[in-house]
Amino acid sequence: MMTIVLTTISISFWLLLLYYSTLTISGVLYRSKKRKFVRLESYPSVAVLIPAHNEGIVIADTLHAMSKIEYPGDVQIYLLNDNSQDETGEIAQYYADSFPNIHYIQVPPGTPKGKSRVLNYGISISESEYIAVYDADNQPEPQALRLLVEAAETTPKAVGAVGYVKTINETKNALTRMIALEFSAFQLLMQSGRWGMFKLGSLTGTKRDALTQAGGYDPYALAEDADLTLTLTDLGGLLPIVPEARTWEQEPESFSIWLRQRTRWMQGNLYLIEKTLKNPRLFKGKNVIHSVQLLTVYILFVVFLLVSDLWFVLGLFGHVEGSSTVPLLILWFEAWLMYFVQLVTAQMSDKK
Repeated sequence: MMTIVLTTISISFWLLLLYYSTLTISGVLYRSKKRKFVRLESYPSVAVLIPAHNEGIVIADTLHAMSKIEYPGDVQIYLLNDNSQDETGEIAQYYADSFPNIHYIQVPPGTPKGKSRVLNYGISISESEYIAVYDADNQPEPQALRLLVEAAETTPKAVGAVGYVKTINETKNALTRMIALEFSAFQLLMQSGRWGMFKLGSLTGTKRDALTQAGGYDPYALAEDADLTLTLTDLGGLLPIVPEARTWEQEPESFSIWLRQRTRWMQGNLYLIEKTLKNPRLFKGKNVIHSVQLLTVYILFVVFLLVSDLWFVLGLFGHVEGSSTVPLLILWFEAWLMYFVQLVTAQMSDKK
């Protein structure tokens, strides 16, 4: 019985390796293309929303970067202060007094707490044609917003566009270096790779009409960007990937902060999995790729991990046939080799 289970898992894992290998190739091909950005005759208005809660350490650098945005159309920047207890408000007010298009907004208390509610409030007080969302530790490059809008306006069926995240504190310590590697590989496979194969992406900037049609952000979603991506994809919208639209992000420099961040991400994605399983519409069309990806990472991978550990323990006590370990060793080697190739390829693509 165990042999049948392991054989099934091995075949499934090989199929996953094949899938991720294909995504890697697709991502490299997409990143290697020379993209021509068409200048628009007129640029739609954009509201940049920056939700912030106790971000006094990073918010000055973020707002300084926002003040340097080069966008030919009207751009209004809203710092949405969500009950910060540090100097976030004072710093934001200083920039609001210094730059006419930067606005300091104190978000009224409300429930449920979280970024989604804050973003929905920001949408309600702005009137622009596009909504761009950046975290409080993001520093977009001056041309990033323009490139996102140009891609969204010139791509058929696009309802927004997706930028590229770089780690600003990559060289701080070993943890930030690993996070930078992780982000680099993720964006090569899950962003550029999936867009090259399936025309799928997540979002940075979105058309207001599409947001309205989607009903805004789910106030209970912690992974609000992934949640909204599923809804927009279900409505038939595309979100092109724009690697040239870079933003620099501050990543956790200690294990405790990193663990809290990833725990929140896991909770958000588990909520999204539950929502996906309850809504058959999210298993139709291109959303099948999104939904299967979530199930693979947060459920199937855990099953593989538990079975692998069980197999190891049984082997220690002599309850496993020696010949059965051969394909698993090959699988283990192939998985590590593929992971190494993905990391190296992602780094090489970043440097081009």
